[in-house]
Parts: sequence; C-alpha cells; structure tokens
Amino acid sequence: MTEELMIQGCLDNMAPAQEALYNRFSPRMLGVCYRFARNREDAEDMMQEGFIKVFSQIHQFRNQGALEGWIRRIIVHTCINVLKKNKKFTDSVDLFHASSIYLNEDNIPSILQAKQVVECIRLLPVGYKTVLNLYAIEGYSHKEIASILDIEESTSRSQYTRAKSMLEDILLKKKIIQQPREKIRMVSGTT
Repeated sequence: MTEELMIQGCLDNMAPAQEALYNRFSPRMLGVCYRFARNREDAEDMMQEGFIKVFSQIHQFRNQGALEGWIRRIIVHTCINVLKKNKKFTDSVDLFHASSIYLNEDNIPSILQAKQVVECIRLLPVGYKTVLNLYAIEGYSHKEIASILDIEESTSRSQYTRAKSMLEDILLKKKIIQQPREKIRMVSGTT
C-alpha cells in the first residue's frame, strides 16, 4: 500500500490502512520510544499512545515533508509528555554525576557498537537521557528543548553536557570505548 493510500485510508478511518501504517512505521518508532523509556513495556506504551495521536491527527499532515518524520515528531513529543506526566523528567536529575569528565568527540564509538551505546544511554537519569536524545539524536536545538521541557535553555545545555560526561563514564566502564581516563581533559583542571 502506498503512503498516499495509507494516509487517505487513515483519514477515512479504515482499519486496514491504519494497520498498514502502523506495521510500516512501528518498528522504527519503537526504537525511538525505547531510547526515552526505562524498559520495553514503557516504550511500547509510549508508542501505542503516540500512534493513537498519529491516527487522530493524520488530517494535519500536509505532505510538506516525509510522513515518517511527521510521525517521529509526534512519537517524540508523546514520549516527552509521558515523562512529564509521570514527573519522570524532573524527579530524576542526579547532580552528583555532573562531575569532571569532558567528552572528546574522538571517543564516539563505531556504528557497530550502536546497540551497546543505546543501552548505555538508557542507564542515564531520565533528565540527562531526554536532553541527550532530543539534542544529539533527534536534532532539536537547546532553545526548542527548553520550550518542550519547560526548562531554561541553559538547563538544557547543562543537562546535555552532563549527559555526555556521564555517558562517557559508562562507556569507559563497560569498555565500549578504550580511551584511558588520564587522557580525558578534566573540567576542574585536575588530572
């Protein structure tokens, strides 16, 4: 079924078109949700809620970009709304981990390690994980993130920096990256 037929079928509230759209995009959207969620069940719940919004808002799609991008944006906003509703974003910020490591961009692992990196991102406190996902993966600006999360732009920047530092620490501990600790420049100026 073509995207045009799926969209028209969804506009007409036809179950086969909705099923086709869901089957085509749900695997990738589950991956998006999984990066924001604590576990697979939470990710599946976020995705289901997101697709309900997709079907109820399909009349707003204007063919001005990719259908997948439009769906992805709804899914991301749904994930954020679920986190905000459950106060999982604001209650999980752990300032203790806003410590000393500066992430060198040379430490980014290869694509072959992507699954391991996603698993490590999921270990971050929800606030860090959310900002990291929105900025580094989804491509939102800090200004947009601040608006979405109802935080200051400087808070978004700070959370991102802290998330990168904590993620690097996790990647080093799990030996996903091999950069020796002493070669990492410390923010405090100590080695």
